[in-house]
Amino acid sequence: QVQLAESGGGSGQAGGSLRLSCKASGFTYSEYCMAWFRQAPGKKRETIATIDSDGSRSYAESVKDRFTISQDNAENSLYLQMNTLKPQDTAMYYCAAAAGRVYCSTYRPEKGFNYWGQGTQVTVSD
Repeated sequence: QVQLAESGGGSGQAGGSLRLSCKASGFTYSEYCMAWFRQAPGKKRETIATIDSDGSRSYAESVKDRFTISQDNAENSLYLQMNTLKPQDTAMYYCAAAAGRVYCSTYRPEKGFNYWGQGTQVTVSD
């Protein structure tokens, strides 16, 4: 059974940094696509970053050059380093995963991800 568990959320100041982690268990695909999504109150969930098993990354324009997605296969973990935080980054953040790395980008729809974590809240104040 695949399980994803996010951690590292919390409160931060505008201009500051936070690092999110997503620990995967039972996820044994050699080719995969993993992603970070976020959902702000009253808004649709959006993809903000993806990474595939080859290490190829993509970012939404709203976080490009501020956020970095990375992975540690030895730790079965996915990370999101968030720098230069803005109040509009306030949201619930989710990690997601899917077998296969075809079409692994921020344009991949939500239904293209089979596995989801429970989410971790990030709140950024002025």
